[in-house]
Amino acid sequence: MAQVELVMPKMGESIIEATILSWKKKVGDRVEQDETLLEIATDKVDSEVPSPSAGVITQILFNENDVVPVGQVIALISTDVTEEAAPAPQASTPPIVSQEVKSTSNGHNLVETPVLSPASATVAALPKQSESDRFYSPLVRTIAKEEKVSIAELDAIAGSGQGGRVTKSDILNFVQNRHSAPPIIAVQAPQVVTTVEKSISTKVEYTAPAVSVSGNVEIIEMDRMRRLIADHMVMSKQVAPHVTSFVEADVTNLVNWRNKIKGEFQKKHSENITFTPIFAEAVCKALRDFPLVNSSVDGNRIIIKKDLNIGMATAMPNGNLIVPVIKSADMLNLVGLTKQVNDLANRARNNQLKPEEVQGGTFTFTNVGGFGNVMGTPIINQPQVAILALGVIKKKPAVIETEFGDVIAVRQMMFLSLSYDHRIVDGSLGGSFLRRIADYLEQFDVNRTI
Repeated sequence: MAQVELVMPKMGESIIEATILSWKKKVGDRVEQDETLLEIATDKVDSEVPSPSAGVITQILFNENDVVPVGQVIALISTDVTEEAAPAPQASTPPIVSQEVKSTSNGHNLVETPVLSPASATVAALPKQSESDRFYSPLVRTIAKEEKVSIAELDAIAGSGQGGRVTKSDILNFVQNRHSAPPIIAVQAPQVVTTVEKSISTKVEYTAPAVSVSGNVEIIEMDRMRRLIADHMVMSKQVAPHVTSFVEADVTNLVNWRNKIKGEFQKKHSENITFTPIFAEAVCKALRDFPLVNSSVDGNRIIIKKDLNIGMATAMPNGNLIVPVIKSADMLNLVGLTKQVNDLANRARNNQLKPEEVQGGTFTFTNVGGFGNVMGTPIINQPQVAILALGVIKKKPAVIETEFGDVIAVRQMMFLSLSYDHRIVDGSLGGSFLRRIADYLEQFDVNRTI
């Protein structure tokens, strides 16, 4: 009997796992080649997984909502049996697979190899349960063994998992604090934990306050994407010290040029030209002038990206946010940028983006002016080191310097703000880069041809 293995596909260079959202077929169903078998989700985008061949599903190894490492077998398809053949019995307990990214004390990431653990397998580490009958997963026990965390220390960790179970984050936080901080005395108070260190300073950690659900309220569960966005934003603020700089730009020439050519542009290229591709063009020019802003931080190393892959934050109809990426944006002319911007924005709003189209960004901008906002202080899209916010363009009185003296005139003005990672982008670099973007917009050629 020929068996074909369906494996969890790799959805991008940085993706190591995916969540099974739903199975479209069940054991015993016949499928055709390229027919959709299941829907999966990563922290970037949702996707459908097609069948690699025609046949009958004989085994499904993972359930809906399971998180599965890429490359792991998730189902078996028989290409010889008929539809009437009895399906193979499905295992009541799927194999245990662990694959996590563990941060070591030297700042590097260690990707653990996926481990398939049948019932007969043994894990050479700490016992699965302590004397207090507390259960520890294979991954937690492996980390504890490598970091020399005793069973007594494990028992003392307050687990954040289901039923108080110790998670990977719990033990890594414990290891980090144990190695980096001096001995501390914990003083507990309602909703506030104050730790007194052996130094002049006092460190205070706050937990989220309790929220009352009594009275006239409505409770809405976060969907999966909103939870991912929330986690990503909190992580970014914890990882990078944010600083924001602001400039105001006179974009009258740019606005007048677009108003003059937009009709002709539509007829010639069948595309509506917005301000977004013009902003993207200015960003690319400034990134070429200040390449350090197009980088990432890896421990004590700065990784400067040679490709300019520009992410543009796009609001979806359900209120969530997604960031499609214009790859090699500096290699496109204004017509090419316009086509890319319109295509990605339209498909983003219809949830039709491919996984690779929301990955690999090196710099991101967000147009808060689309909502009538004057300016914003956006959160950096990790692992990038800066993000640009573009405010609304408004007519305002402004002082114009002429050869005959200063005059006051009505001009098209806008604010630009740049949030940047102060670990490697200081005020001088961040401010100069932002000013350069404004200069390119202000000096836009009103006689430019299309």
